[in-house]
Amino acid sequence: MNRNKLILLAAIALVVAVFIALDGHKVLTLENLQAHQTSVAAWIEQNLLVAVTGYAALYVVVTALSLPGATIMTLAGGAFFGNFYGLVAVSIASTIGASLAFLVARFLLRDTLRDKYRDTIARIDRGIEKDGAFYLATLRLVPVFPFFLINLALGLTSMKLRTYALVSWVAMLPGTFVFVNAGTQLGQIQSTSDIVSADLLLSFALLGLFPLIAKFVVGFLRRRRVYAGWQKPAHFDYNLLVIGGGSAGLVSAYIAAAVKAKVALIEKDKMGGDCLNTGCVPSKALIRSAKAADTLRHANRYGLESVPVKGSFKTIMERVQSVIRKVEPHDSPERYEQLGVECIAGEASFVSPWEIQVRLNDGGTQRLTARSIVVATGGKPALPPIPGLEDMQPLTSENLWQLEEQPQRLLVLGGGPIGSELAHAFARLGSQVTQVERGECLLAKEDTDVSALILQQFEADGIDVRLNHEATEFRVEEGEKVAYCDHNGTQVRIPFDEVLVAVGRAANTENLGLDEIGVETLPNGTVPVEADMSLRYPNVFACGDVAGPYQFTHAAAHQAWYAAVNGLFGQFRRFRVDYRVMPWVTFTSPEVARVGLSETEAKEQGIAYEVTRYGLDDLDRAITESEGQGFIKVLTPPGKDRILGAVVVGAHAGEILAEFTLAMKHGLGLNKILGTIHPYPTWNESAKFAAGEWKKAHAPGTVLKLLEKFHGWRRGKNGMPNSG
Repeated sequence: MNRNKLILLAAIALVVAVFIALDGHKVLTLENLQAHQTSVAAWIEQNLLVAVTGYAALYVVVTALSLPGATIMTLAGGAFFGNFYGLVAVSIASTIGASLAFLVARFLLRDTLRDKYRDTIARIDRGIEKDGAFYLATLRLVPVFPFFLINLALGLTSMKLRTYALVSWVAMLPGTFVFVNAGTQLGQIQSTSDIVSADLLLSFALLGLFPLIAKFVVGFLRRRRVYAGWQKPAHFDYNLLVIGGGSAGLVSAYIAAAVKAKVALIEKDKMGGDCLNTGCVPSKALIRSAKAADTLRHANRYGLESVPVKGSFKTIMERVQSVIRKVEPHDSPERYEQLGVECIAGEASFVSPWEIQVRLNDGGTQRLTARSIVVATGGKPALPPIPGLEDMQPLTSENLWQLEEQPQRLLVLGGGPIGSELAHAFARLGSQVTQVERGECLLAKEDTDVSALILQQFEADGIDVRLNHEATEFRVEEGEKVAYCDHNGTQVRIPFDEVLVAVGRAANTENLGLDEIGVETLPNGTVPVEADMSLRYPNVFACGDVAGPYQFTHAAAHQAWYAAVNGLFGQFRRFRVDYRVMPWVTFTSPEVARVGLSETEAKEQGIAYEVTRYGLDDLDRAITESEGQGFIKVLTPPGKDRILGAVVVGAHAGEILAEFTLAMKHGLGLNKILGTIHPYPTWNESAKFAAGEWKKAHAPGTVLKLLEKFHGWRRGKNGMPNSG
């Protein structure tokens, strides 16, 4: 940090220290304002110009340094100077103070952040250049947002100072008037009868209603502005158009049809999307075959003779395809047509916020209009830009299912859920698997004890896990495929037959025409959605992988409810998507299932917690099935049974987790789980036993000691029965 910045920081720290030392935070209170109202008002009457100037200067300092008390000072402006002088002083001083805070943030932090996050800052600056003034005005109009945060945040952007000052001044005027006017009424309170005067009640009613009025006005202006230049159709072909026939699209269309809306679903490929055709269904079918192979290979665990596993990989993949075919009717066009959904085979692109052009698979084109449109185009595997990778014709979770020959040596790039599930399955089916992960652990979103257990099992099953390895180049050397990885500065050579890439996913937005309606994708490829799942326009929504932040089938279905309901009934009420209880499962062996906070997340967020653990090796059902590996870990606030998060590592972890998910959703604590009858012997008893571990740790020691003495007294001396 240069010398000028250090001097400025020192000056700010000095002013803040003086403010605290002089109890400035106690001076700028409503009680203090009312206590000195009469004496201060008398002095101001004799020294109006000096008083207004000094007041404005103090207001500038308070707002520029983001000190507490700006609201009280605004009320004081009205109380001491009246509506006219108070409004002039506050509006000018608040604008100058906000502009100074804006400049301070820009001087101290912008260069540093721009150097560190160049691409992100550049993208924000483009948005500010395009819509910055409007969004600043909306933030200023709605006093829900702390003004000091707006000052600091906008200072980090490329917005011009004159734009910032002018927009802030104009947009803050309505709110300033409301608060100053309320202050004038405070200044007129002389007796208790004044408290119920019509003027006072009206002023404070306006003070309370202003945020709602401002929100309505902002919403109206935003709609007018965002739809400017577009001609809304006089009538519509549909109530809802859904683009994409995956999990999110199917649920959106189903909901619309269920409430008797006219709905069409457009899908250019196969109904069911990734989940049915290339994701959940085929991968779980393959994992089940792999588990069967592992059971045969280790049949001695069950008192049987272990046998070498023999089988045709082609036959295994044929079974996978047969599973897809059996599930397929659930997502078929025929079923959805029966439900009342018009299914259209083609590729859709936006013409306007209400109009879609469809390039039909049969070669024709069609234009359709709808009151609301849902984008549910899903995602696809991402290929990292590693030299030579494309020449290897890499496998992904999308094209893997066309394999007919099992790779003898399989290289898996990625240690996340998809990479780990498929690496484990292929290893159990007999492939020699090398798994490369550039991070320090597998399943990086989980706690270290979870990752460590999975790593231990992978290594026991023969997977060569290479942590802290980053693939840098792929080559063909003497007819052999080779990957080169960087491992802490050392080059590592890994030969292989096939490479499976599982390092993340990218949203499907190509040829969708989002740029035609002014929607830009985020750096990770997803589209920017509001809390109600809408895009730039209140009638255009997105859900599923194309929207993020979760890329799970159940998350897509969860979002789809909000998109469909808000799309059909949003003019009456809008629902904000709720992610507070989002479970997920990684289907390795053992499975990893989690809901809520992990220990790592709790520490990062500064949330106090305690941990309750229960080992599945203690569970009778797990013992009978020789599946005792794993544990349950539950996070709760210190001394309380409310569940902050839970993770289950073990066989049937996904099913066990459901009880914790239900409890979190409905505010049930561990005591409620403990008090619920669970059939014996079942895997779900483990949830009850975990709750029992919490109860034992919080047993009332003093009460138990008193009870012990009570029972001893009841037995009489030397254990003899007492006559009572």
